[in-house]
Amino acid sequence: MAKFYGPIGYGDSAESPPNSGIWKDVITEVYYYGDVIRNTTKLQGDDTLNSDITIGNSISVLADEYANAHFFNIKYVGWSGALWNVTNVEVQSPRLILRLGSVYSGPTP
Repeated sequence: MAKFYGPIGYGDSAESPPNSGIWKDVITEVYYYGDVIRNTTKLQGDDTLNSDITIGNSISVLADEYANAHFFNIKYVGWSGALWNVTNVEVQSPRLILRLGSVYSGPTP
């Protein structure tokens, strides 16, 4: 089983600028240790010129108090030189199992 150490990005909605009615995700990164418990990849062969890379990896991290309170705000995981969308979070106290999908292209801190 491979080891993991990297950032997990949490997105909290905040009004920007205040009282404007426009809400944006404010990203907070927290670094965690864990294990890569599943390591797979898949090419999406749509009608596009270049296939999209999707991974089916699962990463298990030891959750702290912040992770347990904000697991529903997890947006991405930094792993293997890229940021990946988190498609599913499973709570198995004291751990969180994060399932990854496509490359993340949203806001970063």
